[in-house]
Amino acid sequence: MEMPVRQGSGFNLPRYLSMQPLFQEMNAIELERLAQGCSLHRHARGDMVFRVGEPCNAFHVAVTGQVKLFVISPAGAEKVIEIVGPGQSFAEALMFTGRPYIVNAQALADSLVLSIGKSAVTAEIEHDPRFAMRMLAGISRRLHGLISDVESYALHSGLQRVIGYLLRDHAAEDCVSGEIVTVSLPVSKATIASRLSLTPEYFSRVLHELESAGLVRIDKREVHILDVQRLSCYQPG
Repeated sequence: MEMPVRQGSGFNLPRYLSMQPLFQEMNAIELERLAQGCSLHRHARGDMVFRVGEPCNAFHVAVTGQVKLFVISPAGAEKVIEIVGPGQSFAEALMFTGRPYIVNAQALADSLVLSIGKSAVTAEIEHDPRFAMRMLAGISRRLHGLISDVESYALHSGLQRVIGYLLRDHAAEDCVSGEIVTVSLPVSKATIASRLSLTPEYFSRVLHELESAGLVRIDKREVHILDVQRLSCYQPG
């Protein structure tokens, strides 16, 4: 169940804001002013942060935990749009449209979520137009990521998408030959599969194929990549 975090709970909101890229150029007075338009909420695993159709009067930052952004198809199938981790923001662009939420947001783990009200944001934009430029930069990065996702779904096979996911933080040229790299799956395999527009069965099948090929070793939620270079070049026989 969602629980609001009250003032005086020990969480230094202005200090936290100052450490976020979006707000780090603001001075102490501006941070204090912005903090007045913020609210903190604790969400237990499985709690909904917001639902499709609800008014969008704020954007949000995952302070701790993880939040899943997803939609439900008319047939009832779930499609994960994004998995948001600590320090990442979401719903910025939608807040400015004046329209309701078009996706659902659900806590994947016990999470602390900071909500930053639209009125506080617009007041800071009026006070300093550079704040708007920083917000636009963040929105542009998310748009670029979504375009990359669409390109991947359209042009890459399911196998390539899984390999790309495993190697997203490990470029072959940056790894020492023979070095074992461990990737910890942050959420369930079913959630990752949905994020990659794959079925859970196909995602598991690809992992086992890579394991049979001697490229990875699977230990529950940890995937040990035995050879990054070989994995990046893998083509099934």
